[in-house]
Amino acid sequence: MSRPSPTQPDGPEMRLHRLTETGAHQIEHWFDHPEVQRRLGGRSWIRRQLRLISQQPCTAFRGATVLRSHGWIGVDQGGTPVAFVCGDVYDRWVRYHGEGPEGPILSDADPRLAMGLAYLVDPDRWRLGYGRSALQAVLTHTDVGDVQTFFCGIDADNHASRTCAESAGFILPDREPDHEGMLYYLRTRPS
Repeated sequence: MSRPSPTQPDGPEMRLHRLTETGAHQIEHWFDHPEVQRRLGGRSWIRRQLRLISQQPCTAFRGATVLRSHGWIGVDQGGTPVAFVCGDVYDRWVRYHGEGPEGPILSDADPRLAMGLAYLVDPDRWRLGYGRSALQAVLTHTDVGDVQTFFCGIDADNHASRTCAESAGFILPDREPDHEGMLYYLRTRPS
């Protein structure tokens, strides 16, 4: 069997709806799962995302400037929430290596707009392709039409999430985890 092309949607059909208070309430129980709590934290995580989306941050974070935040709930063909994806849009992509005496230690700067993504699939629907579909849906979403580079920071030991990002066409340019044990998967906007 051949491997599906990462540029073509090959998972379940996914529609993204902007994250709202109602939507957050529908999915907050996903954050009670022990693995989700270990990776992202509890229900307060989704509430924090709601706050970030409503702000105009323009704050520095790890050597880049946060321009805005987005969050969506992915629903299946029947309208059932199956995934959550969110992220911040930055003025550029830059790899952060911690703080030095003169400020952030940075490398691999790319001046194009970049978006850092986090995603979660309903734990009852893991390994069914919803994560890949959610990531692919974001890549072509009109809310982020100006973004050229997308990236996912994934714990080095989170093999399921790493496989998901790879199946959505993200690549791992540096196999060495950062100072926090994260690997960064990158994907440029599909043409």
